[in-house]
Amino acid sequence: MYRALGPGYAAAMICVLGDAHLDVVVSVSGQFAPDTDTAASTRLVLGGQGANVAAWAAELGEESRLITARATDLAASLVASELAGRGVELVGPVIEGRTGVIVALSDGGTRRSMITDRGVGPLLTAGSVDPAWLDGCSWLHLPAYSLTSEPIRGAALAAAAGARERSVRLSVDLSSTAAIGGYGVAAFRDLLASLRPEVVFGNLAETDLVGELPWTCVVSKQGADGVMIAGRHYPAVATEAVDATGAGDAFAAGYLIGGVSLGLSAAARAVATIGATIGAMP
Repeated sequence: MYRALGPGYAAAMICVLGDAHLDVVVSVSGQFAPDTDTAASTRLVLGGQGANVAAWAAELGEESRLITARATDLAASLVASELAGRGVELVGPVIEGRTGVIVALSDGGTRRSMITDRGVGPLLTAGSVDPAWLDGCSWLHLPAYSLTSEPIRGAALAAAAGARERSVRLSVDLSSTAAIGGYGVAAFRDLLASLRPEVVFGNLAETDLVGELPWTCVVSKQGADGVMIAGRHYPAVATEAVDATGAGDAFAAGYLIGGVSLGLSAAARAVATIGATIGAMP
């Protein structure tokens, strides 16, 4: 475990509401060849934006709690065991169904495309959220995936209300241009305005889509170029990139714990390994 925080730092908890599933990361060697074999390297890793941020928070030395819907298939036990082994406290209902599986196609460190099946992830309801899960938390982090589909949107809003009652700070990740576009850009901006998160994370395409949010701190993640915050550019930490999957989630976890420097260091570690979190599953 890596801890970059100095003496006297009072540890608190990062709480995340979002998906926990499996990622199948496929790195294709050369050009894809239709109708025949294409050589590739394939890894099975922990996935889901919610799980990624929670796992990175634990990796960076913070307590973390993930509020998520858990399935009843064999993969659910694998995901739960992996999260527990990484030090993430897992809370939320067990729902009959299958665990989500995402196929992430990586080009070797710069970009990735995802084929998404979220399984039971979006089925988390407002009634299944216990406000006490926000006790002791310093941040509640909400991926846009948790705000743009039902019924999980109700769960996210219930958790945000519980966070406000406890003076827990709120952050949102824009997650996906497709998710925001499907929900409606104007409607999503209105939702953000009502939630008033203290920090909004997004890649360049996502922040361009949503536009200016003058009432919050917008962190624009720009891959190998680092991040832009309030007009100031922070360069990425030098590393040998092999897979961009989850780098933004690592940055978000680091930023919430220790600011931009820790975020950039975590992102550099993320792109230097296959998958969104440190280490593939056995």
